[in-house]
Amino acid sequence: MIDLYYWTTPNGHKITLFLEEAGLPYRVHPINIGKDEQFAPDYLKISPNNKIPAIVDNAPADGGEPMALFESGAILLYLAEKTGTFIAKDLRGREETLQWLFWQMGGLGPMAGQNHHFNRFAPEKIPYAIDRYVKETARLYGVLDKRLAGRAFVAGDDYSIADMAIYPWIVPYQWQSQDLDDFLNVKRWFESIKARPATVRAYDLANAINPPKP
Repeated sequence: MIDLYYWTTPNGHKITLFLEEAGLPYRVHPINIGKDEQFAPDYLKISPNNKIPAIVDNAPADGGEPMALFESGAILLYLAEKTGTFIAKDLRGREETLQWLFWQMGGLGPMAGQNHHFNRFAPEKIPYAIDRYVKETARLYGVLDKRLAGRAFVAGDDYSIADMAIYPWIVPYQWQSQDLDDFLNVKRWFESIKARPATVRAYDLANAINPPKP
């Protein structure tokens, strides 16, 4: 059983996408970041960087004590290795997957996150910041679009943890002032993942925990 400490953010969605795809049993513990629940002392013992998501694996492969992990990319890699799924077993395929996982962690996520902040949440509209992050997000969408030319998924023919990491950051593309019609390979890939039953279940869970505001 996996205990998932979760809120309805792109990084949180990554883990529910994996758990639903893999069919691993899990319990959700909502951590409402809007109420600063991520700073609770008990949660900081699991996730010392006071971010979501985090997990506790109550049955790690070494048979030892429950294992806590934080950082969404590390969690995806851990779960992929635990289950032997959603990451290639050959050297080259594995490294393709990891490169694009880290591309999301180091590039798309932080840049789109800043885009969200300055576009939607900053108390003051700062044109320079908005322009900077909208343009950088567009550049990253272009990188992804080129990568997806002639490929079903980011690492090749098979759906992987790289796709699971990237997809939730594309979902709010309108927040990021992006148009998927400008990136037709991304659009095709996006629609294929959106239609997966596990994706539908993951986002239904999110809507149940934190219903969209009218």
